[in-house]
Amino acid sequence: MKNSTISTPKQKKDIAKIIARNLSFTFASGCLGGFVNSIAVWLFGLAGITALFNVQIAFTLTASWLYPRIVWGGIWGFVFLLPFFPRKYLYKGVFLSLLPTLIQLFVVFPLKANKGIMGVELGSLTPIFVIFFNCIWGITAAFWLKICK
Repeated sequence: MKNSTISTPKQKKDIAKIIARNLSFTFASGCLGGFVNSIAVWLFGLAGITALFNVQIAFTLTASWLYPRIVWGGIWGFVFLLPFFPRKYLYKGVFLSLLPTLIQLFVVFPLKANKGIMGVELGSLTPIFVIFFNCIWGITAAFWLKICK
């Protein structure tokens, strides 16, 4: 019978490398997702698509707007460590994008931005756009993880 405990320094070092790689990949994937999400939000605003639906979420593409979105995208990337849909990247991206969506709709908009629950003060279709844009984040992050592994 084999002993399955980690006993040698090499085994401990190998596990530490695997953990560091997984943390790095998930953070980087979330950052890329945050970048792609931000570009999509900016382009939709620039093209007047959000305004067409009476949703007031158009932003100017500046470093001060982009940077926190990329960093938070990276932090949210850690949810990809959860063992949901391990081989179905599209499902995983969409499913896990619901977590930051819920926080945006029920914490950030009403409590931080004072835009009402689900951001309806920005337009009644705001929740649909938030779901859509966060799906872009999730799908981008999931497929980048797939490419990296």
